[in-house]
Amino acid sequence: MASLAQQFTGLRCSPLSSSRLSKSEPFSSKQLQTQKRSVLPIVASVAISNARTKDRFKLKELFEEAQERCHTTPMEGVSFTLEAFHTALEKYDFESEIGTKVKGTVFRTDTNGALVDITAKSSAYLPLQEACIHRIKHVEEAGIVPGLRQEFVIIGENEADDGLILSLRDIQYDLAWERCRQLQAEDVVVKGKVVGGNNGGVVAVVEGLRGFVPFSQISSKSTAEELLEKEIPLKFVEVDEEESRLILSNRKAMADSQAQLGIGSVVIGSVESLKPYGAFIDIGGINGLLHVSQISHDRVTDISTVLQPGDTLKVMILSHDRERGRVSLSTKKLEPTPGDMIRNPKLVFEKAEEMAQAFRQRIAQAEAMARADMLKFQPESGLTLSSDGILGPLTSDLPLEGLDLSEVPPADESD
Repeated sequence: MASLAQQFTGLRCSPLSSSRLSKSEPFSSKQLQTQKRSVLPIVASVAISNARTKDRFKLKELFEEAQERCHTTPMEGVSFTLEAFHTALEKYDFESEIGTKVKGTVFRTDTNGALVDITAKSSAYLPLQEACIHRIKHVEEAGIVPGLRQEFVIIGENEADDGLILSLRDIQYDLAWERCRQLQAEDVVVKGKVVGGNNGGVVAVVEGLRGFVPFSQISSKSTAEELLEKEIPLKFVEVDEEESRLILSNRKAMADSQAQLGIGSVVIGSVESLKPYGAFIDIGGINGLLHVSQISHDRVTDISTVLQPGDTLKVMILSHDRERGRVSLSTKKLEPTPGDMIRNPKLVFEKAEEMAQAFRQRIAQAEAMARADMLKFQPESGLTLSSDGILGPLTSDLPLEGLDLSEVPPADESD
């Protein structure tokens, strides 16, 4: 230790210059702030650099660990197995063969059709002509708007973009054929619009399908041109979807309608056409003749002064020849006073049922009196007419339910 101290004692340091210390001036506050500002960025950049270096090392370690796991245990900690992947594919995959029905949602429409999302690899397209069984100018006329979810049928594929072509028309056709089969089974009368014709008959649209009505199955003698654009009553004769055959009959439909026409009943009709001898009236698909002599009690020289095509009026059924398909009508019997059909046709319309009831009572009275006169001279029949006008058995104890003629008004009408 002594020797070490001796070594230190031997050392000499040059004394500090007093002049240097005396000349040195203390730092001002402005200089201190400038030095601080110059030091702080350096310290901050060093800190950021150190932090980034640490992040890089951590990221490198993570990659190295992941690489090691991929080589050693690639499926460790993975719950989505290969079987689950195939199951998911089967769940969201669908058959894209022609004729397959798929659910889809319309997400855009244009003048030519609509784009439909059917969860396939590409969107599907619904052309305008496949959007409805009827002719339309825009898909929105058939209720096809963005957001509509509907069942479609695949009818083809667009080779340009591998997109599928869809149809609603085919589905509607299937439903229409099913509806026609049901209506045929129920034997109901339907309305069909005539849209065309040929030498054998006319074409009428029923439930969106075009059916053929042979002239032999049309009750009237009208031509195809006369029936064009008109609605006529029809019944189904043959419904064959496989052969695309739909045969209809107007005659069968008219037979059912005509069976409901009773002599003396009042029906509403529309003037179809005028002829020199009378007017043809459409009474629910049946053409009846209103003869000029049955228009009014007053003489009618010009039918056009009383009736015009398209006029609506009430007529009485005078006769009905089912075999020949002819119906005779009258407005003359419905006049409250003679000539009302010429002077006040509105009154005839309003009083039609009342006047028809009075006419039927007069007819019933006439028939009852005729039968009574016949039975009065045939005692073997066991019936007679009492002084009270009641037709009953030849006993003093007459039943209450006899034919009472006391309330029947007198037959004032000569014809």
